[in-house]
Formats: sequence, C-alpha cells, structure tokens
Amino acid sequence: MTESKAAPAAATERGSRNLLTRIVAAMVLAPLAIAIAYAGGWLWIVLVTLIVIGLYVEWLTVVGLARDIRVVLSGSAALAIAGLCLMAGRSEISFGVLGIGLVVSALIAPERRNWVAAGFLYAAAAEVASVMVRLDAEKGFAALMLVLLVVWATDIGGYFAGRSIGGPKLWPRVSPKKTWAGAIGSFVASLAVAGGFAALDLGKTAPLLLLGAVLSVVSQLGDLFESAVKRRFGVKDSSHIIPGHGGLLDRLDGFVAAVLVAAILGFVRGGADGVGRGLMVW
Repeated sequence: MTESKAAPAAATERGSRNLLTRIVAAMVLAPLAIAIAYAGGWLWIVLVTLIVIGLYVEWLTVVGLARDIRVVLSGSAALAIAGLCLMAGRSEISFGVLGIGLVVSALIAPERRNWVAAGFLYAAAAEVASVMVRLDAEKGFAALMLVLLVVWATDIGGYFAGRSIGGPKLWPRVSPKKTWAGAIGSFVASLAVAGGFAALDLGKTAPLLLLGAVLSVVSQLGDLFESAVKRRFGVKDSSHIIPGHGGLLDRLDGFVAAVLVAAILGFVRGGADGVGRGLMVW
C-alpha cells in the first residue's frame, strides 16, 4: 500500500476507534446520569455541583490559570457551598455565596480576570439552572429529560449528518469540522425528540416543537461558544476525562447553554419553585 493510500486508511481506522470509544462511554454515562436525574433531590445536586466544579477547573485550564491554586480553590469552594445551600433549600443564600465567589476569584487572579469571572459565571449558571429545572416534583424530571435528550439528539444528529453528508462548513474559523448539513441534522433530531414527548402526552405539540427547536439552536450556539474560547487560547480539548469525548466542557457546552435558557423560560411561567412545570406547559 502506498503512503498516499495508507494515510486515509489510518485516519478512517482512528475515526472508527474514536466512534466506538464515544459510544461505549455514552452507554455507561448516559444511563447513570438519567438514573441520578430521576432520583433528584440531594443526589442530583451533588452530581451537578461536582460537575460544575469540574467545568470551572477546566475553564481555568483552557485560559492558562489552573496552576494558580488560590483561584481554583476560591471558585470551587464557592460552587461547593452554593450546592450545599441549594440542597438545604436556601437558594437566596446560594446566590449570595456565588456573588462573593465571583468577586473573590476574579480579584485574586493574577491576570485574565475577565476570563476567570466569565468561567465562574459559566459554572455558576450551569449549577443553578440544572438544579432549578429538576426542582419541581411533578414536572421536573420530564423537563430535565427534555433538555438532556434534545441536547443529546442535537449532538448525535449533527455528528452523523455532518459525517455522512458533509458540504459547506458552518463556521470554519471557529469549528472547522461543523457543517450546515450537521446543523440541519441536529435541528431535525431535536424536533423528533420534542415530537416524542408530545406523543407521550407530556405537553402540547406546537409548544414542545418550538421549545425543542429553540433548545437545539441554543445548544449548537453553546458548542460554538466553547469552541471559540478554546481556539482563542489554542486548546484542542479542555481535558481528557471522558474517553472519546474530551473534557466536561467539551461534552457539556451545549447542555449548559440549553439548560440555562430552559431555566429562564420555565421561571417566567412557573416561578422559582415551578421551573420544570413552567417549561412543560408553554
């Protein structure tokens, strides 16, 4: 086999191995996440808190400040204490703690303070939104599953549509591998998920389809945002903690954006204690 033929073959083999690794990791992690989401309560809050601390640390790694232990510990401690407050049902205190954590972590950063503040806000928003969407006992799990499944469908639909169809790039300067075909595939997959929820009588068809469409677009924007941050600092993966997927930031960028928008929409209709219910009755 000539060198010109060997290179594409090797690339195809690496791609197949990476896809298999991604599938195996998803088969292990997705059921675990769903089970904990179903349990809700303190178990879900603990998982969310641990994940957002990981998001914060990975963000610091991307912007080159993860070696500053003061910045890492101050932000991580604030996120952990806020999680405990949310567990105790004291959301007002958690907001205060997060506000203090934002100021302290930014002030003690030796450089790139705006990036530190942005990373902390990113993690804090993910923490509060993820907890608030699941909080409602009646509709919280359904609302959270809608967000999760739309994000997963967006990711999977985009991956396979992009690889099988190809075509013009979506935004090559930020994410060279993403295509318009992948974006459309993501959108269609999200509508299928929303339609499934409607078929199960978990909400009205038109509002669910609209919600699924909005969350899919937001999820893709969240993915592009994280790609832009990594490209700004010349980083390929935020970490290698998840086999085949990279880091938590790489895996959850779309979810963070989607769950934040979902929490805002649910809050508008259901209030602080009925975010999940408010999200499902649009």
